[in-house]
Amino acid sequence: MTTLDARPSPLSAELAQGLRRSGALSLPPACYHDPAVAEFEADVIFRRGWVGVGRRDRWLARGDFSAVEVGGVAVLIALDDQGELRAFSNTCRHRGSQLVEGDGNCSRIRCPFHAWTYALDGRLVGAASMAETPNFDKADYPLHEFALGEHDGFVFVCLASDPPPFGDWVGTFSQVHESWPLADLVTVRRREFSVECNWKAFAEVFNEYYHLPYVHSSSIDGLYGEPDDTDDVSGAFTTQFGVTAGTAGLLQDDQRQALPAMPGLSGRDATGVRYSWLYPNIVTAIGVDAMWMYEIYPSGPDRCDCAQVVCFPQSTIDSAGFSDKATTYLERMDVAINEDIPVLERQHRGLRSPFAAQGPFSHLEPSVANFARWYAEQLLGTG
Repeated sequence: MTTLDARPSPLSAELAQGLRRSGALSLPPACYHDPAVAEFEADVIFRRGWVGVGRRDRWLARGDFSAVEVGGVAVLIALDDQGELRAFSNTCRHRGSQLVEGDGNCSRIRCPFHAWTYALDGRLVGAASMAETPNFDKADYPLHEFALGEHDGFVFVCLASDPPPFGDWVGTFSQVHESWPLADLVTVRRREFSVECNWKAFAEVFNEYYHLPYVHSSSIDGLYGEPDDTDDVSGAFTTQFGVTAGTAGLLQDDQRQALPAMPGLSGRDATGVRYSWLYPNIVTAIGVDAMWMYEIYPSGPDRCDCAQVVCFPQSTIDSAGFSDKATTYLERMDVAINEDIPVLERQHRGLRSPFAAQGPFSHLEPSVANFARWYAEQLLGTG
């Protein structure tokens, strides 16, 4: 097992720079490209804590399943016959074959190698040609099950045998976001893609205003005013609200296509967008009329696999002209991320330089600073 002790001694001291409340520095560049650090964080962050795997409405029908990778571990999410969402090791109990790939629907989970077959609750129900094996009992070979939690329409899994309390992890998230009907929002798009950068950098750019006038000058920058400071919260997340000129879900030139505000939204909450980061890997923007978010999964230190998810209230989906207007929202999401990706990949190449160093945060990057503090606490064991 990789340990922080195996890293060059300065890394602990450099990580500690992110713990300071005043004058904190960004994470050490090694955290974005060093394979040993990537393996260490996979163990400490992705295999011990709660990790987001998407929205609950990704699995609606009995037998819906998805294969995901969490900290290098193949995980199978499935909706069982009783309508309960379950998380299992995506590994056959016979000789270890991966059971499923991608998304799909099935009545049973059948290994493609030797046809061992599992019920949707993980029980082994079929094992061809095993009758002559001494003392073989199917009941002894269920799929390994992981803890799964649901909160405000988001789904999390934890690979640890003794997970941290889920309620402590999500903390005051519901209270901070009570103005928005998060649990009831409906996904209209989930688009997967990969980026040649570290997963943390992708999440960070979604949660800071500093880059807007330089990367998004003609697309969305004009919509955003000076943001509030981050909220004082408990739990493994950070959040920041900012007033916008129109809806942040559309490009500056497409504001005439705005959809209705979410039901029940009023006051200042109806004048802007709240950006929240559910550590470690779910980032969300909850606007007046829509929520857009990204699931981010590390694929080694130099690449991340992402899913863009866009959600609306059901009443909005049912409204006249929704389809055409929603297309305009999706175009805005694609324009913005397509402007971000080249910058992220260029940043990653720079971070790999031996001369890359930690830098100070702007007042426009408080959520990134909050994450750096949380990340450092996890790696240093002080959280």
